[in-house]
Amino acid sequence: MKRIWAAMAVVVVLGVAGVAGGYAVWQQTLSAPLAIEEPVLYQVPSGAGFSRVVGELEAQGVISHGWAFRLLTKLSPEELPDLRSGEYQLSPDMNGWDLLALLDSNDVVTYPLTFPEGWTFSQMRGLLAAAPKLEQRTADMSDEEVMALLGREGTDPEGWFFPDTYRYHLGMSDVDILQQSLNRMERMLEEAWAERADDLTIDSPYEALIMASLIERETGAPEERREIAGVFKRRMERGMRLQTDPTVIYGMGERYEGKISYDDLREATAYNTYVIDGLPPTPIAMPGKASLEAAVNPLPGDTLYFVARGDGSHQFSSTLREHNNAVNRYIRNRD
Repeated sequence: MKRIWAAMAVVVVLGVAGVAGGYAVWQQTLSAPLAIEEPVLYQVPSGAGFSRVVGELEAQGVISHGWAFRLLTKLSPEELPDLRSGEYQLSPDMNGWDLLALLDSNDVVTYPLTFPEGWTFSQMRGLLAAAPKLEQRTADMSDEEVMALLGREGTDPEGWFFPDTYRYHLGMSDVDILQQSLNRMERMLEEAWAERADDLTIDSPYEALIMASLIERETGAPEERREIAGVFKRRMERGMRLQTDPTVIYGMGERYEGKISYDDLREATAYNTYVIDGLPPTPIAMPGKASLEAAVNPLPGDTLYFVARGDGSHQFSSTLREHNNAVNRYIRNRD
């Protein structure tokens, strides 16, 4: 009898040792580096379960012991990742536990998309359409349909999207980016309008948005924005037309080929500020933060004119005579 109990004890000890040894092997397997020698981009499909992901990783040669990951569901189910669809960057220095942690995170691969200050909505849509791995939901929509989809039915889209760098990941759509940009512009405009000067010639946040777009298209020199805003303000106070070339260009649309003529300056379009009084009916571009702030806080002074020097800056003048001399110096002599 004693021999039987002794034999059973040996079996139990060996069984426990075997389980312990097996558990140790399992742990060591998950702690081993991934079976890759260079970074790999892996996409978790939408709705994929853990078994499917393990099978794909094994088939792609990322992991060599899929059984160790499948055993996780039995031995340590609390360690199972909460899978999210998207792309994940896997590297050779990662082990199995690192892989599981990554798949349980929101650390998906993202891509940048930059809309420069001064771009039009048409240019923005073109960049969105060309963005790789971004779902295209608005490709066949008109501008009006896009704005309705964004909850702004009847709103002209020009100027309402904030120029900046946005990041997206696989599974996001162009609508997601448009919504972010729209919300950002509305917030930035609201903040700028709350800090406006008391003696403006513009009466609403939308007029400030229009003014900011003119400032944005007139100069790339940050230090000039408030002075240009001041010129526009004083011209409006005196009943003078704004006479800003970017509005002529915008009104010409696709006909613009790099130069404007005297005939173009006299053409009656809704945007030509050489012909119309006051502001154009809509913005002509996406203004940045500095232009929004300049539009509502113009620089005081007496200048009424400015002309491009050809180096990105402008010569400002207080009288027409000074302005004509500046035009002769920087435009006619150059031509």
